[in-house]
Amino acid sequence: MKTILKMAPLVGVVALLAACGTTMEQRAATGAIGGAVAGQVIGGDTKSTVVGGVAGAAVGAATTPRRPN
Repeated sequence: MKTILKMAPLVGVVALLAACGTTMEQRAATGAIGGAVAGQVIGGDTKSTVVGGVAGAAVGAATTPRRPN
């Protein structure tokens, strides 16, 4: 339960930052930073931080920015 409470604000911030970046590289960097922070909060060790960063970078690179209508 403590992990969920720690993650709630972090998920909100990462979701807001996911919109930042117009290029794939910018979105990958934002995702990597958010994923690394989330990995550290959840796992509390270096392996979790690295895995979170890699996963975040992959997700960030795979997303496309929303285009205003």
